[in-house]
Amino acid sequence: MSKLLELKNLAKNLSVLYVEDEADLRQSVANYLKKIFDTVIVCVDGLDGLEQYKKQKPDIIISDILMPNMNGIEMLTMIKQLHPSQNIIITSAYTESEFFVDSIKLGVGSYIIKPINYDQMVEVLYTIVSKISHENELNLYHCGLEKIIQEKVKEYQSLEHARVEDYEKVLLALVKMIEQRDSYTAGHSQRVATYSKMLAFDLGYDEEACDLIYQAGILHDIGKIATPDAILLKPERLSSIEYKLIKEHVNVGTNILKEVPMFCNIIEVIGSHHERYDGDGYPLGLKGDAIAPLARIMIVADAFDAMTTSRIYRHKKSVEESLEEIKSLSCIQFHPEVVQSALRTFAHLKIEHETSQLPTSELEEERFVYFYRDSVSHLHNQKYLSIVLLKNNYTHFYKYLYVVSLHHFSEYNNRFGWEGGDQLLRSFASVLSEHFSKALLFRIHANDFILLSEEKLDFGNEPTHAFGKILQEHLSFSIHSFDILKESIDSMAKLETVLISAKVN
Repeated sequence: MSKLLELKNLAKNLSVLYVEDEADLRQSVANYLKKIFDTVIVCVDGLDGLEQYKKQKPDIIISDILMPNMNGIEMLTMIKQLHPSQNIIITSAYTESEFFVDSIKLGVGSYIIKPINYDQMVEVLYTIVSKISHENELNLYHCGLEKIIQEKVKEYQSLEHARVEDYEKVLLALVKMIEQRDSYTAGHSQRVATYSKMLAFDLGYDEEACDLIYQAGILHDIGKIATPDAILLKPERLSSIEYKLIKEHVNVGTNILKEVPMFCNIIEVIGSHHERYDGDGYPLGLKGDAIAPLARIMIVADAFDAMTTSRIYRHKKSVEESLEEIKSLSCIQFHPEVVQSALRTFAHLKIEHETSQLPTSELEEERFVYFYRDSVSHLHNQKYLSIVLLKNNYTHFYKYLYVVSLHHFSEYNNRFGWEGGDQLLRSFASVLSEHFSKALLFRIHANDFILLSEEKLDFGNEPTHAFGKILQEHLSFSIHSFDILKESIDSMAKLETVLISAKVN
C-alpha cells in the first residue's frame, strides 16, 4: 500500500486548517489536502485562521508565516495558548529563516519548505497523523488494559523520540541554511563536531560525552542565523564594529537552544566555544579551568578547522603548521591538556576538504558583487585583483596577465563629462567581456583594464577593430602582457613595478 493511501486511511475523521495568503498556492494545496482529509478548512490570513480555529477545533494546522492582518507566528502563539499540544506544520521559504527561531520556541516540530513538495508534505502529514492515531488509540485503551497501555506507552515514547529527531532535523536544516549562505562555512560545523569528538575520545571521555560534544559541534554556530549577510558573507577581515556584531552569534545560539529542553546539556559548551584560557575570550571572559571541560575541547577543534581552511585573504595552513601554532598558544588561548591531545590526535590527520571563498556558481558570483564589483564598468575591482594575485601565488591557476590601458582619458572626461567617460568605460568593458569571456576581468585606477587567463589571449584584428569603434579618434590604447609566474606577480605592488618598467621600456 502506498504511503499516500495509508495516510488517507489514517486521516479518516480528522480535520485540517490550512492558512495561506497566496491565492494560487492556497488553491493548489487545498485541492491536494481534500484528497486526504474529509474536512479541510481554508483561510487567507492569520486573523481568519484564528477565528476558524476557535469555531472548528481542527486536528492539524498547516500555516504560512508571512501574511497580512496577522502573521502565522502571531496566530500560532494565540492558538498554543488555547491548546498547547496542537499539531502544527509551518510552510515557509528559506529566506524567512529568522522566523524559524520563533517557531522553535512555540514547539513547532514540522516544517515544509517552499516551493511545496507534495512528497515531503505526505511524509510530514504521515508522521503527524500516525502520532494522532496512536494517541487516540492510547486514550481508548487507557481504561484498564495494562498490557495494552504498556505497549502504547512504548509507541508513544517512540513517537516522542521521533519528535526529538524532528527538532534535530530542523536545527540541522538551519545549520545547513547558514552554511549555504557562505561557501567558507560549508562543512565547518561537521568538521568541528568530528574534531571535537576525536579529542574527547583521546582524553578518555565516555561515549555519552563524546556524542554530546559531537552534537554541540554540529550546532555551535547556530546563532549565525541572526548575523546579517553583509557581515557573514564579507570575504575579508572584519572591522572592529563588524567583529562585535558577529560575536553576538554565541548569545543568540544559546538563547535559541535554551528553549528546547533536549539541548540543555550542550548550551554551556556552545556558549563558551569562543572563550580563551587567558580570559581574553567572549562572551563572558572566562579564564583557565573556569571554562567547561568540553568547551575547552571545542575551542581547539574550532581553531584547528579555521587554521586548516583557506580564507580569501590568506591560504590555509598545513596540519603541521596549525599544530605548531596551537602549541605556541598553549596556556594563552588553549587549555594545555587539550593542546597535548591535539598534538597526539591530529599529528597524522589528512585534510582532504578544499574550501574557498571565491565564487563557484552564478549565485555566489552575484553575492560577490556586493564586495568586489567596480561600480562603473561592472568588472571586478582592484581589491579583488589583489586577493586573486595573492591566491594565485599558491594555486598557479592563472599564467598570463594583460594590461589594456586607455590613453588621454582625462581629456575625454573634460570634453564629454564624467557621465560620458563612464559610458565609454562601460562600453569598453563590455567589448572585453564579449571577446575574452574565459578571462577574469578587472578595472583598476581610472582607465586600466586587467585580464587574467590560464592561456594566452589573442588581441588580433577582431578585438582591436572593436576597440577602435568604441574609442574612435578620441582615445588610443596599449596592451602589455606578462607571464605571472615568471615575473612573480603576486601583489598589486609587484604589478605596478613591472608595469612601470614595461611602459618605460
